[in-house]
Parts: sequence; C-alpha cells; structure tokens
Amino acid sequence: MDEDTRSALERIAAALERLAPPAAAAPDFAGARLYRHDPATGAFLPAPDFALPIEVLVGVERQKLRFGENLDRFARGLAANHALLWGVRGTGKSSLAKAAFMAAAASHPDLKLIEIDRDEVAALPALFDQLRAIGRRFVVLCDDLSFEEGAAAAKALKSALEGGVAGPPANVLFVATSNRRHLMSRDHVETRGALAAAEDAEEEVSVSDRFGLWIGFPPMDQETFLAAVKTYAVRFDLVVPDLDRRALQWSQLRGARSGRVAWQFIRDLAGELDKPLPV
Repeated sequence: MDEDTRSALERIAAALERLAPPAAAAPDFAGARLYRHDPATGAFLPAPDFALPIEVLVGVERQKLRFGENLDRFARGLAANHALLWGVRGTGKSSLAKAAFMAAAASHPDLKLIEIDRDEVAALPALFDQLRAIGRRFVVLCDDLSFEEGAAAAKALKSALEGGVAGPPANVLFVATSNRRHLMSRDHVETRGALAAAEDAEEEVSVSDRFGLWIGFPPMDQETFLAAVKTYAVRFDLVVPDLDRRALQWSQLRGARSGRVAWQFIRDLAGELDKPLPV
C-alpha cells in the first residue's frame, strides 16, 4: 500500500470515528426510586416517590399481604413470581403496586421501580436485557395492560418473561395491572374475525399463564367504600359532621364505589377545607 492510499484511509477512518455516536452511558439509578422509561430515547426519567402509604389502602388487605410477600422475597434475592393484578377499574391495583414498592424500597435501597406504557410492551425484551447487566433489582410496572392489536405484543411480552436461551433476568420482576384477567378486549372477535381472534386469544391467554401470581380485585361494597373514606379523612385531618352521607352522595353521582372514587371525594373535601393533600 503506497503512502497516499494509507493517508486517505486514515482520513476516512478518522472521519467515520467523528461521525459515530458516542457510546451510551450506563443509566444512573442513584437519584430516585421511581422511574419512567422513555421508549423514544431509551432514557430512564426519575419520578417523585409515590405519596400514599400502603396502610391507608383499605379493602384490599388480602391483596396487600399476598403481593407484599412476593415483592419482599424478590427484594431479598429469593424466588418470586411475576404478578398480574386484575379486576374492575378504580379498585387500587396500581396504587397497591406502587405503595407496596415504596414500603419494600425503604428496607432495600437497591430496589428500583420502572414504569412503562402498555404501548411499549414490544420493547420489553430489549429493556429486560439492558437491566440484566445492572447490579440492582428492578420492578417493571405496566399499568392497564391489554392487547388491543392482536398477538404481536403478547409474543413480545412472553419472550421477555421467558428470556430466550439466556432465561429471564433474575433481577427483574414484572408487574402488570389490567381490567381483564386474560388481557384480551371483549370486542376482539368483532374487530379481528373469529379465526384470527381465536388464534390471538390463545397467544394472549398463554401470556397470562406466564404470570405466576394472579391477584384479583373485586368491586367495593358500601361498607368498604365508607371505611376507605374514613381512613383517608382521619389520615389527612378532614373533619365534617356528615362525612358518610356526603361520600355516598359523591359515589352515587359517579355511579361507582371504588378506592379511586373515595380518593376523588377526599380530594374535593380537602380543597373545600383548605387542607393540603399529596399529589
């Protein structure tokens, strides 16, 4: 190789090196306990701590105990199951997952929670592989998970939970909340056709089977709803003489009784009484 050719190749190599993107820095999880994953950039965005302590969640004592046991085992490095929290809307599935995490993280500072959008499920295998190499333990939370567009997302989630030839990452616990036990919309047959819907349904049910822990959240009865309202009122020092009557009127206007409706009533009451509440 003559000198001119060698010089030209060196200039090309230098130019390519300048054009190459810099190596991505390893994510730093030291600044917060909760994060949101941005699928566009791959960044982990810190979020404020979840404000509601787990003891104020009323009417889900069995669920708190079962989920908390599983989470504690995972935080201590023991075997634990991916968890599906399913049930009617507003019954506290997401709140319980975050509040239980905050309780566990108080004793296990290396435990982090990463929340992802349900539209990001297809990116889970790559995310799990990235987290596998980090010396921390992660709860990955997907709120309101369902598969509206067929089986592609279901296959991606199944791949993430199974982990391929490397197996699932031991330092990642996946938690999903859903209004449906089998993660499938009711209008699936009408939108996809009977044969395609049946095939997708088989794929989606097989995904729900990958969750070793299913925890159901039934609708609230009136007694439990009022107990939730009273617990919040005592916690945040909200005193009115007709609390029960007003809470029931609020639930009737909303057409539902749930933990979410109880919290919305408490927020309205706190505003009326000029009392601060957690965001």
